[in-house]
Amino acid sequence: MKSREHILIIGAGLCGSLLALRLAQHDYKITLIEKRADLRKADISAGRSINLAFSDRGMKGIKLVGLEKSVQGLCIPMYGRMLHDQQGEMQLSKYSGREGEYINSISRSGLNALLLDAVEKHDNVEIHFNQSCTDVNLEKTSATFEDSENQAQRSFNADYIFGTDGAGSVVRKEMQNQKNFLFSHSQNFLTHGYKELSFPPSESGEYATEKGALHIWPRGENMLIALPNLDKSFTVTLFLAYEGGKYNFNNLNNPEIVEEYFKSIYPDAYKLMPELKTEFFENPTAPLGTVKCSPWTFKNALIMGDAAHAIVPFYGQGMNASFEDVFEFDKILVENNFDVSKSFKVFSETRKPDADAIADLALDNFHEMKSHTAQDIFLQKRKIELALEKEFPKQYSSKYSLVTFEEQISYKTAMDRGRGQDKAILGLLKNNKLHDKQSLKEQLELIRNVTQQILEGDVILEH
Repeated sequence: MKSREHILIIGAGLCGSLLALRLAQHDYKITLIEKRADLRKADISAGRSINLAFSDRGMKGIKLVGLEKSVQGLCIPMYGRMLHDQQGEMQLSKYSGREGEYINSISRSGLNALLLDAVEKHDNVEIHFNQSCTDVNLEKTSATFEDSENQAQRSFNADYIFGTDGAGSVVRKEMQNQKNFLFSHSQNFLTHGYKELSFPPSESGEYATEKGALHIWPRGENMLIALPNLDKSFTVTLFLAYEGGKYNFNNLNNPEIVEEYFKSIYPDAYKLMPELKTEFFENPTAPLGTVKCSPWTFKNALIMGDAAHAIVPFYGQGMNASFEDVFEFDKILVENNFDVSKSFKVFSETRKPDADAIADLALDNFHEMKSHTAQDIFLQKRKIELALEKEFPKQYSSKYSLVTFEEQISYKTAMDRGRGQDKAILGLLKNNKLHDKQSLKEQLELIRNVTQQILEGDVILEH
């Protein structure tokens, strides 16, 4: 095989590292450049990244590069949502009624390091860290970088550029600056931000609470979540409005009110947080936003991952969607006989509807997690769905299962079908047309019939 084109990848996070590895396996010459320090040598993530939920769509990308066994060693299975009420009572809501379906808690830095180690084994790859991109010339397919340690400037030319440089993408901004390029872009922020905290291991060195679940403290407009780590700690994330209500990020401005807030709103979590007052003021508060844009390609450049479609974290699909990007691009590249330019265009056109779908679903799940998970009608719906998945594993999948475990279907299909099913079940429950006297088969047929009517536009039930 002759050596293929030179590709410059800007951004060596999760998406960029996986992409570099796959393209290196295809014998492209790769230059991978990252503005931050090498995370394998410097701790750069404390308090700055939401812990990752790793599931089937992400595993597709990992299997593509042959790293599934290595990645499994970083995973902690989570079988459902552990809901905590204000009295400290817990209730597990399983993710699936089928056996063997679960999501995983995984270390962002651990996964990124594993990918970088694999990339470095390829002779056709060079990686540069501490290089901040100061200019991208899309006409000439080149970019200029400044070394953060000595301020030295360096330019790179390539045949193609990939922008995998995150939600604040320099490559995307340069596309937006093109005067004769019809580029649509939106960036919308929630009224909420997030702050990372932690549960340390217990005094006996064990997990402080159940490790096999994603813990949620739903409190109407705000919430707390916790995911387990391999070192027996939990990464805890507070999602809170910046203003409004009795407590918000703007008025939690001294240790006393922070302690008062957690004691009264999250009492059982508070007992597991000995460093709360220190972590709360040392760790940053960060915004939550969604980026949508189109098209994703201009000249010989393509944006991918968060650079093209950053989403809020409430479906646990941000990293999974980025890894699926790599999988889908690879499939298109092979189908088009390694014609990179053609693959850029096809990928931009075909992947966009799925990126928009998971962005919308993540916003839906934000409202569901902070409020609806604790409502009786939601719990009734989940009970029915779990029973149907257990009894009819090949005939029924909830919206969550369609998104998380049915990786063979698109996000757009999962969204449309899942929303239809949700509307059908909630409407039937509201109108007392689903009840315990029916067999599960009768319930399944009723739900499927009403869902089909909803999808065809003939809505017969209010929701």
